[in-house]
Amino acid sequence: MNNVYKLHVRLIKIGLQNDPVSLRRLLLSFAAAAPASLPHARSVFARVPFPDTFAYNTLIRAHAHSSPSHSVSLFSAMRRDGVSPDNFTFPFVLKACARLHIGHDAHALIIKLGLGSDIYVQNGLISLYGSLGSVAGAFDVFDEMPERDLVSWSSMISCFANNNFGYEALGLFQDMQLVGNLKPDEVTMLSVISAVSSLGALELGKWVDAYISRTGLKRTVSLGTALIDMYSRCGSVDDSIKIFNAIPVKNVLTWTVLINGLAVHGRSEEALKVFHEMKNAGLKPDHITFNGVLVACSHSGLVDDGWRVFESIKSDYGMEPTVEHYGCIVDLLGRAGLLNKAFDFVDTMPIKPNAVIWRTLLGACVKHNDLKLSEKAKVKIHELDPNHDGDYVLLSNVYGQVGRWDEKANVRNSMREKKVGKKPGYSFLNEVDMVHEFVSGDDFHPKSNEIKRFLTSIIDDLRLDGYTLFTCNALHDVEDEEKEQSLSFHSEKLAVAFALLRFKDRRTIRVIKNLRICYDCHCFMKHVSNKFDREIVVRDRNRFHHFSKGSCSCKDY
Repeated sequence: MNNVYKLHVRLIKIGLQNDPVSLRRLLLSFAAAAPASLPHARSVFARVPFPDTFAYNTLIRAHAHSSPSHSVSLFSAMRRDGVSPDNFTFPFVLKACARLHIGHDAHALIIKLGLGSDIYVQNGLISLYGSLGSVAGAFDVFDEMPERDLVSWSSMISCFANNNFGYEALGLFQDMQLVGNLKPDEVTMLSVISAVSSLGALELGKWVDAYISRTGLKRTVSLGTALIDMYSRCGSVDDSIKIFNAIPVKNVLTWTVLINGLAVHGRSEEALKVFHEMKNAGLKPDHITFNGVLVACSHSGLVDDGWRVFESIKSDYGMEPTVEHYGCIVDLLGRAGLLNKAFDFVDTMPIKPNAVIWRTLLGACVKHNDLKLSEKAKVKIHELDPNHDGDYVLLSNVYGQVGRWDEKANVRNSMREKKVGKKPGYSFLNEVDMVHEFVSGDDFHPKSNEIKRFLTSIIDDLRLDGYTLFTCNALHDVEDEEKEQSLSFHSEKLAVAFALLRFKDRRTIRVIKNLRICYDCHCFMKHVSNKFDREIVVRDRNRFHHFSKGSCSCKDY
């Protein structure tokens, strides 16, 4: 950075501060020293009498990553000044637009200027469309490219992965391997790992891990951290630990990802142990690290440990706790049944509690059947976020659990009047090269009738072992048989019944669900794991549940 200033001073001393060739050299030096040099670079650029395309391109490129809004502003000024952009301008303008999620009209301008066939511009367009959520637009550009380089393939794979088209991302990665002269790099593999993580497909994850080893790709900190996260999200935190132990260099994110993984798998004491090891290694936890540790404490009822960690954020590290950290403490106290203490904590928060914090309290009140506090929390939520379906369902459930059926019916009627729809539950089950989807109470799956018959027979058998459908959350004016039928066909039950029909070997059944698993389905999974001697892993919206021999890793907490 000092060398850039020295160069500028020397040019002024010898009178070359306005010389075009000297200015080019100076602007390139500023670009190389970005982002620290950028404010000074802009002040120098403002004094250039007639900046040309090169000058604009240099400044646009320098700002594209760290200050994208300045890149876009410079491009607008370039157009106003009548300076013609070229094929070196747009890759960085498109990169800036992608970071800002703007630029819907960029493609039309590129075609108008006759630059649409440049491979670097096309690669930029794929990334831009991906950031805007337009997978079709990105694929149109990719599909029409006469030649594609590694960046083209990586950008399209990333577009699929980041927009929840996991299988399409993996399919394109396989197609890429048929192109003989292209070898995936770290950027490519990070997108592939992201796709596997979103799918929760453990076998595919193991294949990707083996592929990286087989091709000799260096396991950088970024790649190793991504693999740790992938294995955790695929339900195998033991494999996450193996990758973690094998990485020679770890940063804060690496430790944080493992802590988060242990937390959501219910291995809270191990998460705390890793947290202390991280501190002993001389690394400073960040806000995300503390969030993971507090989640770990919350999921296992480690109230004292959670308090100590929360207080250390400010006392030991001089950081201000975020609203997420406060939310974790509310969850910690609420799960432990310390409802009055949780409400007092919220009332004395220095940060205004948001709807999520009040919703956390509402969930805790429902769990512990505290109707009075449930109603208080619902009033607060209604002021902040009146149309969230989950709040109505929670309040409806607590009325049902205490037998106040009129109030329960009123809540449901209120939902209908306000047109608040309840989000349907659905579950996924991966099978090698395809995914099976199950929707609660629906006949979506082609083998729906066979699955429901088999599920009904399973439930009948489980009743003999003491399983009883938990029907108190269903409406009182519905016949008992209808209540049971509604609960029987929840999506995760359909998925498990299908797996038992489909897979005759001893493989672990892995289900991904969009909502939290309900109390009844949780009981069902424990009974099935014992009856059929099968391990079942359910990844719901909040955490993983590992069912084996009649027990769950969450210890029913």
